[in-house]
Amino acid sequence: MDVDTTHSKPLARAEALYDEIAQAGDAIDRERELPEQLANKLKLNGFFRLLVPKSMGGEEMEWPDYLDVIRTIAHADGSVGWCVNQGAVFATNSSRSPRELAEEIWGDPNGVVGNGPPIGPKSVPVDGGYQLSGQWIFSSGCRHANWLAALATPDGEPASLHFLPRNEIDLIDVWQVSGLRGTGSFSFAAENHFVPKSRVMPLNTPPIEEGPIYVIPQSLLFACGFGCVALGVARAALDCVIDLSREKKPQFSRNTLAQDPVVQSKIGRAEALWRAAKALVYTTVEEVWANVKANQSITMDERLRLRLAGTHAIRQSADVVDIVYNLSGSTAIFEYTPIQRKFQDIHVITQQVQGREAHYQTVGSYLLGEEPSGGIF
Repeated sequence: MDVDTTHSKPLARAEALYDEIAQAGDAIDRERELPEQLANKLKLNGFFRLLVPKSMGGEEMEWPDYLDVIRTIAHADGSVGWCVNQGAVFATNSSRSPRELAEEIWGDPNGVVGNGPPIGPKSVPVDGGYQLSGQWIFSSGCRHANWLAALATPDGEPASLHFLPRNEIDLIDVWQVSGLRGTGSFSFAAENHFVPKSRVMPLNTPPIEEGPIYVIPQSLLFACGFGCVALGVARAALDCVIDLSREKKPQFSRNTLAQDPVVQSKIGRAEALWRAAKALVYTTVEEVWANVKANQSITMDERLRLRLAGTHAIRQSADVVDIVYNLSGSTAIFEYTPIQRKFQDIHVITQQVQGREAHYQTVGSYLLGEEPSGGIF
């Protein structure tokens, strides 16, 4: 279903594509990428440009509304939710890039950028640009991207993003994983690849655009977005096990799981954990968002609260999935069952940088009056 982005809200577009995303789950998992037709529809419907400035034809969404979109897509499929959040949040670099570079990449309605942390990068200034070498890993969405962003520090210059046309760079298939397989988080490498100076921007360039979404550190946009991916995956797992419990009768039992008092108690606990984690994310985001819009700045306290909310959503979502997975018995062990994929997806999310338990220590040290360290905020 093709949707005109000028006449339909992003959440409505996400809901319109929900069934198609969910039905593509097997292909997404098997091929370790988003099917081309689905990726093209996500681009056509503007999902990778939800946070691009309106001055460039993006939607520059209200942040709480954006998180609803991510959670809805992730409920249909965790890998798709992850890819959309990765691409959309990274696209906030369009607010910092020199206008010519921003127009070249994100002015294109199909513009999607893959990126990842570097291993041994080297950028040497040369006439008109840079010679770039190195390897970059965990590049989620790189298989449907048309640009790759390589972080490196040129000799004598600040750390910078080097933008490379995807068709000029070789991907390295290292994504042999159990969960979030559809993110296709391959590595990519360059060897003495020339990057024009016009396609390089310092990493910490302040935003040119004035929208409040660009005041919030990109790392925290990622954190709360991926927290909502986890909430979407956990909600889907909880929903499918509730449905299963109404029908499944354990071996040697005349009653369904839904009639078992132990199951009833655990479902109630899982529901409480999920709702509490969701409430923390949304309450925190809405409060910080209101203050940022009013003051055009963000405090350290607000940064740490966002970090806590995103991390807690991921960790609690994993607990929810573990509860309902264990209730599913042998049904849960088969690859074709929804709960198995949700279980695998959520436990890959917990291993990503945004889900590190160390973030609790960062927040705790701040609350105890110590200088926070070891976290991204």
